[in-house]
Amino acid sequence: MNARVVADRYEMASLIGQGGMGQVWTAYDQRLGRRVAVKLLRPDRMAAETAAEDMRRRFVRECRVTAQVDHPGLVTVHDAGSDGDELYLVMQYVEGTDLAAHLTEHAPYPWQWAASVAAQLCAALAAVHAVPIVHRDLKPRNVMVKPDGTVLVLDLGVASVIDTDTTRLTHTGSVIGSPAYMAPEQVMGGAVGPYTDLYALGVVLHELLSGSVPFPGTTALGVLHRHLYEPPVPVRRIRPDIPEALEALVLRLLAKDPQHRPAGAQEVYEALAPLLPTRGVIGAPGSTGAGGSLGPARPFLRPLAPWPDRATAPPPAPVPPRPEHVPARRPDIAAAVDEAKRLLGEGSITQAVDILGGILPAAAAEHGERSPVVRILRKQYATTLMDDGQYRRALPELRRLADDRAAEAGPGDPQTLQYGYDAAQCLEQLGEAHAALNKYRSLLSFYESAAQPGADQSRVFDIRHRIGNLLLAVGDHSGAHQQLRHLLYDAERAYGPYHPLPVELRRGLDRRQQFRGTTRGR
Repeated sequence: MNARVVADRYEMASLIGQGGMGQVWTAYDQRLGRRVAVKLLRPDRMAAETAAEDMRRRFVRECRVTAQVDHPGLVTVHDAGSDGDELYLVMQYVEGTDLAAHLTEHAPYPWQWAASVAAQLCAALAAVHAVPIVHRDLKPRNVMVKPDGTVLVLDLGVASVIDTDTTRLTHTGSVIGSPAYMAPEQVMGGAVGPYTDLYALGVVLHELLSGSVPFPGTTALGVLHRHLYEPPVPVRRIRPDIPEALEALVLRLLAKDPQHRPAGAQEVYEALAPLLPTRGVIGAPGSTGAGGSLGPARPFLRPLAPWPDRATAPPPAPVPPRPEHVPARRPDIAAAVDEAKRLLGEGSITQAVDILGGILPAAAAEHGERSPVVRILRKQYATTLMDDGQYRRALPELRRLADDRAAEAGPGDPQTLQYGYDAAQCLEQLGEAHAALNKYRSLLSFYESAAQPGADQSRVFDIRHRIGNLLLAVGDHSGAHQQLRHLLYDAERAYGPYHPLPVELRRGLDRRQQFRGTTRGR
């Protein structure tokens, strides 16, 4: 029997993992002659209500964004696409075992081991969140332990494609996602952010230290209820040998309110650093601070430590001075724009971003910062950055566009509002829930006071929906419930009860009502 070949390139060898949504195979890359791991996913099993073609586009986009992250704590993505009815993701093949299997052999971990694993996960998450990407499904099964003790994170970006409503109950009563590791805001269907991954990290760390997740249960609904309403058992009650500082960190990570968790993976790493095993002091100048230098001793002093300055977009490379006798070549802005359009048409978004970002300074120097040419270029640049998932770089461009437009046409101008809406989306994607919430509320006041509110009804409903989800993310459950209940009433009046928006709102409200019912029954 001939082995299956995916995408006319990857020859399937042996099945190494299988779940309800797909399979993982070892395979051989026939073109480069190397062993790889191939994950096959079935869109019809992941989200029956989502069109397969839309799922494929989202899948490839998420894989492209994921490929931007270069970190030794992440599995390298080689390729992605679709083959027949399946999506495929080709990854680096890693020798080792997943963290769940490793924990089974060593449960509970020595606390030094647990701190070491968590620190390595923090390093990877810091790089991921800087893009920004939210993993959404961090758990021991998605972590590999290599024979040398290094830890790798798997399935980056895949969870966000599988289903945006990860707590949806299927017709069999099971939950899409991993209930044991879900943060409260994720359980309630609220906006997710880096704080969501930090909660999952707290669950993993608790499990490594105690041998059990903090909220076990016999049913998915029961587990999700405990995430929402029950405090975790402090790990020192189970193992008194654990340092108080480590217990306190776990409890902070498992805070119900995202605002009470650590500010980021970098902060968690710094809290873990004093608890990590050491091999003594290396007498080398520099590279000892949190930011560190590029000294070669840094990997030994701070192994895999995240770089705090990576949270912002790197500054553009300096342009070397041109000798005075060599005349400066005038850039061909029109040709660069045409090339960017061609690349966008081919789906080569990253290359288009580089061209647009490179031509903007030259265009501003030639035409002036406030010229129509520069504004059109900046708008295209910001839009393309958002399409490429580079929200951190898109945000200042959008703010600049919004400020310039507001100065000319006023804060209620439709284009000003559109720039503001895009900026709010960037804030939401970056996990800055409070800032996004304030921006959406400011925008809503303009849209609702418009002379013709009916023209922007869908936008008003969208913003109100996002505000409700962000209220869940910041822990204001009663405010979110009121916001979403009023939105459901208005959406049913506008669209009827069977429109997708009322259906989605009703499903979320019913799910949250289930949790309240479970609370009363306990």
